[in-house]
Amino acid sequence: MRFNIYEAKAKFSSLVDMAVGGKEVIIAKSGKPVARIIPIAGASSSRSGVKFGGLAKAKLKLSKDFYDSSTDADLLGL
Repeated sequence: MRFNIYEAKAKFSSLVDMAVGGKEVIIAKSGKPVARIIPIAGASSSRSGVKFGGLAKAKLKLSKDFYDSSTDADLLGL
């Protein structure tokens, strides 16, 4: 599917959804194709199970008492 830049700006989120759904989206400027939105291999349309990279990839370990109730005064004393 082909969209001009003005229309693509207005519908960007929908165009990304189309690409994730497997459709190739072409962006044109003055009628000439200048960009293409395509899905990344392995991308899915749902955000569940999103995998993070970089620093977010590190594992976070919480102490056993992390969820124990604390008051604001306790936290401010840290």
